[in-house]
Amino acid sequence: MGNVTRSASALDVARHCKALKSKLRICDIGNAFILPILATSAMATFGKSTFDTSIYTAFRPTCPRSLFDFIFRYHERNKGGRWDRAVDLGCGMGQATVELIPFNMSVYKGAQSLPFLEDSSVDLVIAAQAYLWFDWNKIWPELARVLRKDGSAAFWVYSEFCFTRYPFDSGKPLGDHYLSLPSPRSVIMRKVTWDDLLSYLNTWSPLHTFHQLNPTDAEIPRGDIAVGFWKDLKEGAEREDGRTVEGHDEVDIEWPLALMMVKRA
Repeated sequence: MGNVTRSASALDVARHCKALKSKLRICDIGNAFILPILATSAMATFGKSTFDTSIYTAFRPTCPRSLFDFIFRYHERNKGGRWDRAVDLGCGMGQATVELIPFNMSVYKGAQSLPFLEDSSVDLVIAAQAYLWFDWNKIWPELARVLRKDGSAAFWVYSEFCFTRYPFDSGKPLGDHYLSLPSPRSVIMRKVTWDDLLSYLNTWSPLHTFHQLNPTDAEIPRGDIAVGFWKDLKEGAEREDGRTVEGHDEVDIEWPLALMMVKRA
């Protein structure tokens, strides 16, 4: 794996990268830097013993390969763009990292500073969902420093999920914030069971914080706040369908996605 600096909270990611090298036959992962996780309340959830990384990996939505192909086409439009090193900021469980096949990969768990990277040493920087927690006053100067000329950066985030079939869900969770998007269709679409949807709700980091601050929530007869929300949604579907909805029944879910891409002049 090259030179790896590990932290206890990043151990799973280190193992994931080792398996990735073997599975994808990446010729050289290079210096895979796996450093301590950024200490924000949401990101720090990943390092807690109560956080189930297997559930997160299994039930969080992942972006289709077409998104990464779009980013790579954007990067290659600059004739001077290189394919030597990519950095995945706030890599989490490595769900976006596995798509960086054309590059030698550097994986980093924080984002405010990149002291291990030399000036003008990176060709592509990505962040999937993690950029919600960036301090942009700090990260922009760092990106300007580490990106090579004609290097690229791509950051994306998906919004709250919506149902495609049920009118009780607006289908427009972004409201008026992204009216300039070229298409109203979500990039991330998935057919899941209702039980899977509940598992997805349990991956939310604010839910873990809420449970820590409100331990009696688990004692509510109808279920905790996540179960109650899930039951409300299921009951709405039952009213629309006119039948009982079981946990193994499938439902179509969409996550609207916004993407920002920039180039280093």
